[in-house]
Amino acid sequence: MAAQGSAELVHLELRGRTALLTLDHPPVNVLTREVLQTLASRLEDVERDPEVRVVVVASAAERAFAAGADIREMAPMGPSAAHEHGSQGQAVTRRIERLPLPVIAAVHGACLGGGCELALACDFIVASDDATFGQPEINLGIMPGWGGTRRLPRRIGAARARRWILLGRSIPARDAFADGLVDRVVPRSELLPTAFELATELSAKPPVALAAAKYALLNALDPEVDEGLAYELDLWSRLFGTQGQKEGMRAFLEKRALSETPRADWDVVSAGFPWAVSSPDPPSGKRKKVGASGRD
Repeated sequence: MAAQGSAELVHLELRGRTALLTLDHPPVNVLTREVLQTLASRLEDVERDPEVRVVVVASAAERAFAAGADIREMAPMGPSAAHEHGSQGQAVTRRIERLPLPVIAAVHGACLGGGCELALACDFIVASDDATFGQPEINLGIMPGWGGTRRLPRRIGAARARRWILLGRSIPARDAFADGLVDRVVPRSELLPTAFELATELSAKPPVALAAAKYALLNALDPEVDEGLAYELDLWSRLFGTQGQKEGMRAFLEKRALSETPRADWDVVSAGFPWAVSSPDPPSGKRKKVGASGRD
């Protein structure tokens, strides 16, 4: 398998029995549609190659592993376009998760939003000591939509995941290690060598047994993952077009502080969300809940 040309957004290189996929969309590997499409294609290539035993995902960008989805691309979207876009992001992370090969994320710099969700889909995360992780989507008026609400609590526990997602803070590598997200933290110069050391150990294991063990673990940890991802995507896409999403993404693009979003017309804007009510004040005093699809 030959290395790809320099114009590629994701380089593919075979080092022994390890496939190295390197994100290369400067300056910070924003995950545009094209980057996601290219990554999906590279994952298909490595799965078809019988020589590959392990995959390492890394970054060619100096400042980031991946700084998340393209906010400029997403800002004008309504729920329908957002659902389509989110489906693409979920498809790539699910492809990584279901790849019958161990996948290691070698993370340096910013690993935020969709970039963090990309790392979460990997089996192992090795981080440099300058790495920062986070799910800052709440500051944009949305929430994680590429599997973060499903995989983060699975990986670090509900209480920690709640702090990460509801507060939207950036988490230094050492704290991410303490929370259980990261498997090892090393100096930047040792990042790829450490990832390849782990890959070499994994590549010596029987490949069918590795695949079976990976799938069994996934089933044990989250047997209803596809249903959960669909629920997440429905909520995520519904947030597009809300006042919070418009203001959050506008503030990000204009590089200014987020203005407070009022909680006005709550019953109107809640339509279709799982906390919505059938009427403002039902006679019984009990609020009738509806599903995320807006149906009973």
